[in-house]
Amino acid sequence: MNDPILKKWADLLCDYCLQIKAGQGLMLDSTSTALPLVRELHNALLLRGAYPVLNLEYPEQQSDFYQHATNQILDKVSSAEITRMQAIDAYLAIRASTNTTALSSIDPDKQNRVRHANSELRKAREGKPWCVTLYPTQAYAQDAGMSLAQLEQFMFGAMFLDRPDPVAAWGEIRAMQAELIKKLERAKTVKLEANGTDLTLEVTNRIWRNSDGKRNMPSGEVFTGPLETSANGIVFFTIPSMVNGVEVSNVRLEFKNGKVIAASAEKGDAYLQRALETDEGSRFLGELGIGTNFGIQRAIKNILFDEKIGGTAHLALGNSYPETLGTNKSALHWDLILDMRPPAGGGRILLDGNVFAENGKFV
Repeated sequence: MNDPILKKWADLLCDYCLQIKAGQGLMLDSTSTALPLVRELHNALLLRGAYPVLNLEYPEQQSDFYQHATNQILDKVSSAEITRMQAIDAYLAIRASTNTTALSSIDPDKQNRVRHANSELRKAREGKPWCVTLYPTQAYAQDAGMSLAQLEQFMFGAMFLDRPDPVAAWGEIRAMQAELIKKLERAKTVKLEANGTDLTLEVTNRIWRNSDGKRNMPSGEVFTGPLETSANGIVFFTIPSMVNGVEVSNVRLEFKNGKVIAASAEKGDAYLQRALETDEGSRFLGELGIGTNFGIQRAIKNILFDEKIGGTAHLALGNSYPETLGTNKSALHWDLILDMRPPAGGGRILLDGNVFAENGKFV
């Protein structure tokens, strides 16, 4: 990876995504695999008069954690860790896995316990600028069916780092999404129709958010929290996802009055069933999103990218984002993606019975 791209990426994260100011402290979570970008960010923060707080894991650290952690550590986050999160001004996570299936053999119940414990960290981070990005690794390239060089070019294009002015490109996305939101915020109901899908949701008085690369890099979606008891019908998710080392594909969910009453997956069904039992809120929806980034044309088995594909929709089981006025609470937030473009079968998004998008294009 060349230095000019890394510098451009670091500048985008510091100045656009997180808008770091002199005197602020930024906590950076990543692994040693992403060291080239971590170093560029470290130096960029210092040049801006900001304080870098680095948390660098070694590649096998998560596996070791689940293997050796006592029950007390699984169920409770260190108070020192919470205090440190409360003290910083902004947070950045750079995901850089060297083995995306490393946690596939870990008991899902253990993972649920850790998710519950980490809710304290999420509370400590509330209200602070935060962002998540992905560093290209051989493991991600293998999942995507690409060479590492191909994945790098794919990712840089999705983040507009291949353009002279990435910030201007994200401004164009923001303006386009603002026009979509003007239509969406007038709607009372949203209906998703596709092969195997006929699902109705209510969004009355909920807020649609414009995701323009500030929290996810890349981004390109508009999203809201549907009314918690409104989902009725069936949805069939055609894009596979890799979660906690497990591939889950061809997921079918049936909803009644907001709650999942039947669920199956052709692959990863055991994981799906355990996820639905996470807590009281895990069978309800926390998010409805619509992908708008047409710089992302194909799925790579990574939710950060796949949920942004232009012409797709996604639903998240579990926790809502309070800024949408969603109220569902859960330790789970799992985005499942519905491809509404040909040749996957095509589909439509209807607002109060009127076509908003058809076959992956906005009307």
